[in-house]
Amino acid sequence: MSYFATRFSVSAALSLLLAGCVTLNTPELPTDTPSSWSETTSKTAPAIALRSWWQSLQDPTLNTLIEEALTANLDIAQAAKRLESERLLAGRWQAPYLPSITAGVRPTQDVAATDMYYHASLDMMWELGLFGALDNSKLSAGARTLQAQATEQGIRVMVVADVVHHYLDLGLSQQQQKLLHTQLAVDEEALALALTRQRAHVGNPEESTQAQVRLAQTRATLAMEREAASRSARALAVLLGRDQPDAAWSTIQRPLQVPVFSLEELPADLLRTRPDIHIAEAAVLQAAAQVGLAHAALYPRLSLGGSFLYAYNTTQNMRTSTDSSPSVGIYLDIPLWDWGIRRTRMEANEELLDAALLGYRKAVLDGVSEVENALSGLTHQKERINALQSSEQALQQQQQSQRTLQSLGLSSRYDQLLQQRALLDTQSELLRAQASHTLSFIALYKALGGAPLPEAAKDVTP
Repeated sequence: MSYFATRFSVSAALSLLLAGCVTLNTPELPTDTPSSWSETTSKTAPAIALRSWWQSLQDPTLNTLIEEALTANLDIAQAAKRLESERLLAGRWQAPYLPSITAGVRPTQDVAATDMYYHASLDMMWELGLFGALDNSKLSAGARTLQAQATEQGIRVMVVADVVHHYLDLGLSQQQQKLLHTQLAVDEEALALALTRQRAHVGNPEESTQAQVRLAQTRATLAMEREAASRSARALAVLLGRDQPDAAWSTIQRPLQVPVFSLEELPADLLRTRPDIHIAEAAVLQAAAQVGLAHAALYPRLSLGGSFLYAYNTTQNMRTSTDSSPSVGIYLDIPLWDWGIRRTRMEANEELLDAALLGYRKAVLDGVSEVENALSGLTHQKERINALQSSEQALQQQQQSQRTLQSLGLSSRYDQLLQQRALLDTQSELLRAQASHTLSFIALYKALGGAPLPEAAKDVTP
């Protein structure tokens, strides 16, 4: 090679190296959020820890169940394995840009077909990853790991909320069954009295028919509550990785009560606590990495290479000074005929990046909306509870007056049973309202991303 050619090759390589040193271009995320929530909570009550919010319900059995679910739930275990897989792969993201060496030995024959040779070759290739290819490959690997990590945390949030939800449903069904057993006894006595009144020509057949209908409805509702309790218990068992529910779950001591609390988390905190927002962020980073890789593919790909070839004449059983042939050089892959499709691919990836940014914005809006809905549910369910409690007190006073009238002979046992049934209906509705209030509390901390972080959590955000 002439002196001029050598200088030209070196100058061209240096120019490509300098041009290839581009900075990583990651888009700015649309992180606008409201400054505060439209629904407010108590300002003086204590705050609840986001990572252990269920402990504020003060139920030791529930705490034990959640601890077991966090260690035994199969969905969490699967997500942890997938995360570990992504971390292992991400640890080798630079492998395509490391020097690769290949060696081989093969027999061959010369053109004249007179001599046989053994060729031994040693080849080395090192792609430099210029024009952002190296950095965007790293960004892509980090985005995949971030997505797997956020997915695992999202499953932890869901499992915690589902355990509390099914535990609440199980307790509600058991409390409803207690009321229904009392109501069943009331309806059976009312039917017997209605038939007696009908035979004595004091009542009418319509009373007996209505009493029979009420009794049948109570029995149907009781069967439905038994089914709901069985379904909740089995769902709880699956969440804990068990094949059968625990017999101890059939007697939950008391219903879950939402404490008075203040909410310290602000809308902006959702950006760091909600897993689905982190998943959307990972999608943006992955899309940005693909744009960067497509952009790098528009430029020449520069690689350093070398080879060493050794040939041995087996026919003549001899070697000469020309049997070995070393070479070192620069390999340049220039996009020429396919440059147009590469450009189109980059433009398509830019559209996907815009879509990912819109998806991130949508995830933020969804998070804010879910929290606002849960806070609104807490407020309105509390109003419903207060109204039902007032109704319960009024019915209790009316029942007491009915007992007084009965003791004076001014009212019948049949009338008292009807009053008692109305009270039981209101108490049942009150239990459901209290459960709905607790469900809003569960939905609130699920929307906030409330769940413990893994012990080995790592910050893999690029």
